[in-house]
Amino acid sequence: MASTPSLQEKEQDIGIEHRRDVEADLAHAVDEEFGGHEARKKLEKKLLRKLDARMSILIVIYILNYIDRNNASAARLRGFEDDLKLEKQEFNTLLSILYVGYILMQIPSNMFLNYIGKPSIYLPCCMIIWGMISTLTGITHNFVGALLTRFFLGFVEAAFFPGALFLLSKWYKRSELGMRTAVLSCGSLISNAFGSLIASGILDGMEGKLGHAAWRWLFYIEGALTMAVAVLAIFILPDFPATSHTWLSPEEVRLAERRMEEDVGVGDESETEAGGQMHGLVMAFTDWKVWWLALALTSLVVSLSFNAFFPTLSATMGYSPTITLLLCAPPWVFATLVAFAMCRHSDRTRERFWHIAIPLAFGIVGFIIAISTMNLAARYISLFLMAQSYAGFIIFLAWVSNSIPRPPSKRAVALAFINAFSQLGNIAGSYVWPKNWGPTYAHSYAICISTNGLCIIMCYLFKKHLERQNREFEKKEQEEGRPAGFRYIS
Repeated sequence: MASTPSLQEKEQDIGIEHRRDVEADLAHAVDEEFGGHEARKKLEKKLLRKLDARMSILIVIYILNYIDRNNASAARLRGFEDDLKLEKQEFNTLLSILYVGYILMQIPSNMFLNYIGKPSIYLPCCMIIWGMISTLTGITHNFVGALLTRFFLGFVEAAFFPGALFLLSKWYKRSELGMRTAVLSCGSLISNAFGSLIASGILDGMEGKLGHAAWRWLFYIEGALTMAVAVLAIFILPDFPATSHTWLSPEEVRLAERRMEEDVGVGDESETEAGGQMHGLVMAFTDWKVWWLALALTSLVVSLSFNAFFPTLSATMGYSPTITLLLCAPPWVFATLVAFAMCRHSDRTRERFWHIAIPLAFGIVGFIIAISTMNLAARYISLFLMAQSYAGFIIFLAWVSNSIPRPPSKRAVALAFINAFSQLGNIAGSYVWPKNWGPTYAHSYAICISTNGLCIIMCYLFKKHLERQNREFEKKEQEEGRPAGFRYIS
């Protein structure tokens, strides 16, 4: 016989219905501001189309950012080391020195960007400077000259990636951010694929032209291309919602601001920026979540250090330099497709941990295969499995933005600090692949397996913490009779 509901259960049901009514009334009142629900949906789609069209230039910039950063690895195949008379660990030092400037500048750069509110001017200006520095690498004749250009290249390139993540987080809701971060970060994967193809064409066809070695032409051409795109970016990149008015109607500006308010329950500026820029710095550095995510990402970055040595790992299969560079492209095309699919599914399901852990687990399988055999087919398959683990890295970046939503000054510092701190992994990773460990690189792959596994464990513990926080939010809302509010995405 069915039992009748208790008084307490009835009261809970009434409370739930009341909260739903309040939520519906609030949503209706907000939609009326934009002409009703259907009118708002149309306006929101129009706003997102405009945004996506302008933000797409970030992908091109990121491709060039990565190409300018990694072209030394391609140049190595065509006499870069011999012409500069590099010895022992000097090439590895050239790779690692870039990340010193990269680490130093990210936090002050993002704080400055949040202060001026003009990414359409700031980011392209930084891009012009790094394109110029990259071009100057082509005229160096010794280790010291190359070392200086690489250091200052990292110093200026530091502005772009954390700045781009911050710009995206100012316009897109948390449920939209993973996909946009994925599309942006796919720029780095595409650059690994097409950067190898471009380098192959330049290195194969420009040897001796005007009396210059092919590797010098690689820096000249790619640096010039970066500067040309930077000029276009000045007229295309958007600023922040509070400062973008030339390409949006007043109604679209208001909707952009309203969307961010609804996403986390408070506005992005006036309701959260009570203490100014330095307050955001203090808030970021006193939040343990920022340090935890920074350590997890650093561990992950060490495991992804194979990226800078991909042409070297591909060369262990024994082909010519041109074929070696061409073989680098397919694994990164595959990685781009995997990352796109995983990030899209992660946004739809509002889940992050498993979408990070699964690609990293497949990456570990790739490392194990590479340790186990020198068979050509098996080692090439292992390169595909390694490359696709970048999907986990991309989703991790979206998770960072989701987990530190407000205030903007704290988010700006947190994004920059986590990304900057993780570059310590790139510095360490530059020394994980010494020549004398080749051609098997078994010790290198063992280090990657360990750091990959550590990242998975740290992400799992972080997921459990966020789930506990969400349960506390829900309990408090039920006790106070408030509608459902902010939830972390775990």
